[in-house]
Amino acid sequence: MFPADTEVMQVTRRVRIPCSEFSWSVARSSGPGGQNVNKVNSKAILRWSVVQSKELPADVRERFVTAFRSRMTNDGDIVISSERYRDQLKNVGDCLEKLRAMIESIAIPPKPRRAVKPTKASKVRRITAKRERGETKQRRKPPRADD
Repeated sequence: MFPADTEVMQVTRRVRIPCSEFSWSVARSSGPGGQNVNKVNSKAILRWSVVQSKELPADVRERFVTAFRSRMTNDGDIVISSERYRDQLKNVGDCLEKLRAMIESIAIPPKPRRAVKPTKASKVRRITAKRERGETKQRRKPPRADD
């Protein structure tokens, strides 16, 4: 029914999460399905403790917690649910894909920004453009009475 404990979710070459760290539950879906919705538990709910995960590298964990703090519980768990499909197994796969996308978005560390000074030519161009713009605005004004 759910991914076996021996399976591993491969996100990147460096990030591999065993499916044994995930806990699953199901519920009745509110999606399409007519009478089927009232009798079948097709909604899948994935719960994963990010802070207690032994397989997640520390730097990736830190970026994950920073990026998705608002989606986490107070215990450090991430809860992902899917009720997109009428089939429970498809919703399980959808939960895993959502989690994979979240981890992929933060798996690669951002490049550090290097401060650069504007070149002398760019400073001159900026000042020249400002001066020309000011002259254009001055020409729009009606002539003063004392001229």
